[in-house]
Amino acid sequence: MSKNEKSGQIEVICGSMFSGKSEELIRQVRRFLYGNIAVHVFKPAMDNRYADEAIVSHNGTSVFAYPIEKSTQILQVIDENTEIVAIDEAQFFDEGLVDVTQALANKGIDVLLAGLDTDFRGEPFGPMPELLAISNTVKKLSAICPICRMPSSRTQRLINGKPALYDDPIILLGAQESYEPRCRNHHEVPRTTEEQADSFTIQITK
Repeated sequence: MSKNEKSGQIEVICGSMFSGKSEELIRQVRRFLYGNIAVHVFKPAMDNRYADEAIVSHNGTSVFAYPIEKSTQILQVIDENTEIVAIDEAQFFDEGLVDVTQALANKGIDVLLAGLDTDFRGEPFGPMPELLAISNTVKKLSAICPICRMPSSRTQRLINGKPALYDDPIILLGAQESYEPRCRNHHEVPRTTEEQADSFTIQITK
């Protein structure tokens, strides 16, 4: 069966920060490369914390990646030999990533995406909800909450050692100095005003 005759598979790797998402994506990409499978790897250009043209996990493993500004640039880089497209930090891309992913799969290209499913508020992040909905496979990873040592599903943003406020900017790139994994019970997102806090309490008690 030729590539154009088969249906491309979409896999999403998600979870909180420090859960090993990028590490898992890198592991799979290296496996593809060892098998002489044509794979193109992409990352958002804004994420240059460790390298401009590489995906680097928190433990130091890395693989080359094309830094791009818009999701449609992926279609300009791939060629007729491309068998797999891997995308890291998918949450930072525009909503067009969903259509690009669908287009790739329709061409018979497998797509592997990794990203945060929720932002620091614990709310759905960027195009991730739709990507999860259209995926064939979802691999959800967890880290360990440093407070209670239970599995973490949330990402805690810390500013000067204190929880970031709900109204703070959604995107603020960082690593251990500004983020840590938390379980639901120890994930904190203070409201900016007493009125907001009261509103949140009312919603919970309804």
